[in-house]
Formats: sequence, structure tokens, C-alpha cells
Amino acid sequence: MHTPATLHAFRLHLGLDPADSADDARLIHALRAASAHLERLAGRRFSPRRESIVHRTDPRSRTLLLRDDLLALAALTDAVSGQPVPLASVVCLPEGGGPFYGLRRADGGAFPAALTVEGIWGWHDLWAEAWTASGDAVQNSPLAADAATISVQDADGPAADGASPRFQAGQLLRVEDEYLRLLAVDAQSNTLTTARGAHGTAAAAHSGGSAIAIYRPAPDVELLCLRWAAWLYREPDAAPAALPPALLAALEPLRRSGI
Repeated sequence: MHTPATLHAFRLHLGLDPADSADDARLIHALRAASAHLERLAGRRFSPRRESIVHRTDPRSRTLLLRDDLLALAALTDAVSGQPVPLASVVCLPEGGGPFYGLRRADGGAFPAALTVEGIWGWHDLWAEAWTASGDAVQNSPLAADAATISVQDADGPAADGASPRFQAGQLLRVEDEYLRLLAVDAQSNTLTTARGAHGTAAAAHSGGSAIAIYRPAPDVELLCLRWAAWLYREPDAAPAALPPALLAALEPLRRSGI
């Protein structure tokens, strides 16, 4: 699974040498467990995914409450007839920007009894700023849809936002419309090992020079994941009931409340 914090960031958080990989298995386990805890207790997912979700609607209401956080709406379809519902006839709620919790018919019409909502789902407080330029691009010419290894110019150089190294195992990357999970980085050969077509997207061929973007989770989510993972790492045998109150308090503003 994608974790809001990378292994590199976790080593730094614990005060370990960035190159010290002796205990990586335990570190990764703690990160994954912390991420799972956060998402389960918050009732939401903190990394984006493309998905189509069928919603049952009330024909008496022109407002539809979504089953998950919606970051970007791509398409609406009558789940029975397959007919599209024009996006221009719908307003996403809240109208000031996402994540969105609902849809409203703005044309006086009604939603079909079963509506397929396709889009990018997940939670981020500043979705418009969630992706940063890596400062690097695909060097394969072209990159085949089934190729797991991507060649880049400078694997450990700084990203456009100054973060260094730019590529870190555990990141979620984007090339055009495809998401890729970054599994390993070889700075000497400037290659990335990836899982293609991640988070509901389709693996596709990309031409050389295609820009690579890096997903940046919400900072408070990343920090809480690091703190939570550090507690799990240091207290591996502690019962869930022993979770520090400070962690639970920090989680509270991130919970998905009933709308």
C-alpha cells in the first residue's frame, strides 16, 4: 500500500542515518501499520485513486451524498441504462472546492436511481497543490506499458519544491494520467523500479521526455503517520488500547464526519 510518509523520511524522523538500512523491514512494517491505522480510524483514504463507485439515489432529492471523499469528478453515468449524465448539470459540494462530499442537480432534474460516479477519490486539503514536479522526466524512448524500470536523469537530485532526494521508495508518481508506485531507487544507474498502473489507473506507453510528478500527502497527515509509525516501532507489543492520547487527538481533525 502507499504510505503518506516514505522510508527515507521515517529514518530521518527517528534520527537514523539515511543510508542505514539494517532495520528496514521493521521500519516498513511500522509505516504500513500506521497508515492502515490512520485510514481505518479516520474513515477515509489519504492517497488518490481512480475508481467508479455506484450510488443509490433518492428520487425525491436533488442532492446526493457521496460514499467517499471525491477530489475530482470525471464522469457520471446511469448505472442501469449506461447513459451519461451531463457534468454541466451537476454542482460538486461544497462549491468552494474539494474534497467534495456531495453532488447537486443544478438543472432542476433528478439523479437516476443508480448513479455511477467516476473520478479521483481520496482526501487532501489542497488537492490543487498535491502534485509537485520532480524536475525529472522519463528517459526511456519510449517507456513501454509493461516496463517496470524507468530511466531518469538524476534520481537523487532535488525536486522542484526543494525536497531531496527527489525520488524516494514509497512515493506515488504520475506520468500523464498513469499513477505508479515507486518501489526502489538506484541512484548510481539513475533507474526507478515501479509498480505500473497503480491506484485504479491504466498502465500506458509514454514517450521519452514525459514529465514525472510526485504526490505530496497533506503535511499534517504525513507528520501524523511518522509519529504513529515511530510509536509502533518503539512499542511493537503494545495493545491498540494503549495508543497515546496525543496521537488520537491529532487524528481527530482528520476524521471523516457524517454529513
